[in-house]
Amino acid sequence: MEGWFVSGRIVDALLALVLLEAILFYRAGRGRALLPNLAAGACLLLALRAALTGAPPGWLGLWLAFAGVAHGLDVAGRWRAGRA
Repeated sequence: MEGWFVSGRIVDALLALVLLEAILFYRAGRGRALLPNLAAGACLLLALRAALTGAPPGWLGLWLAFAGVAHGLDVAGRWRAGRA
């Protein structure tokens, strides 16, 4: 089990679940509204993968920045829709 964490495979499995969730929401007609939220979560998972696998710090920062942008888009969309 430790190998799953060291190699980042655990994150790959979680990303597959996020992709499955995106597909299910898209088929239910809610995918567009949830895309920024799912993108933010996926970027945070990729930042975790970078940290677990010992990637250069720049990759970690890049994924965290992408997560922040996606989160900002999610909040802006909710604000415009009156759901914030």
